[in-house]
Amino acid sequence: MISSLGSHWNYVWLVTASFIAGVMNAMAGGGSFVSFPAMLAIGVAPIQANATNTVALWPGQLTSVAALREDLKRDLLPVVCAASVLGGVSGAVVLLHTRQITFLHMVPWLLLVASLLFGISGPVSQWLRKRSTEPHVKRAPALAPLFFVLLPVCFYIGYFGAGAGFLIMSALALFGVEEMNALNSLKVLAACLSNFCAVVTFLFSGAIIWRYCLISMIFAGVGGYVGAQYARRMNPNVLRTIVVITGCVMAAYFFWRVGRWTA
Repeated sequence: MISSLGSHWNYVWLVTASFIAGVMNAMAGGGSFVSFPAMLAIGVAPIQANATNTVALWPGQLTSVAALREDLKRDLLPVVCAASVLGGVSGAVVLLHTRQITFLHMVPWLLLVASLLFGISGPVSQWLRKRSTEPHVKRAPALAPLFFVLLPVCFYIGYFGAGAGFLIMSALALFGVEEMNALNSLKVLAACLSNFCAVVTFLFSGAIIWRYCLISMIFAGVGGYVGAQYARRMNPNVLRTIVVITGCVMAAYFFWRVGRWTA
């Protein structure tokens, strides 16, 4: 009876966390800071939790690509797609070959780094937006160097991924992509394609806990729809601050938990 109640509470917690993650992703991003720790909290092993969470949240990225497809720069698609595929697959493969205890020790650090990256992304996005409105000389990006800069970022997306969006935008801006709409659409494409390759890799590996994945996918979708209704009414700086604080709190919690587990 007690075990059954515990199992029911696991589902309640997962539904709640997935809904909140969907709302966060629709409003500002950073939903993984809630949904991934929720998977760990209900007893899913770290690597399976990461794989399951990636699969559950991926459909939301696909719809974003569809919405932004008109803004994609066609001349950069081969480079972005190649880096995304290679980086996403290699990141997922390395994750699957990481020992559970090793990844568990990495979890708080990954959450902390992702939170800091997400916090930095606000000022960087403002700089990019301002830069895109200034007069500039159009220049063709150097494709080979861009590939090798994007590759490790896409590897990180396949391995863990949270907070990587601004890294993609910064890399593209450094190599001559000026328009904000193009930066945003290419960022979404790279993240979606990298995660798709990771998803396919996880599917073949059997690392996905499907009963949790489907629940999370459904309620993250519901949360995304609800969040989208309110996204334009909220102050983006406030939302970003909430996401960063949430990520840092989760990181601190897992530093404490990992310390207790390994003591």
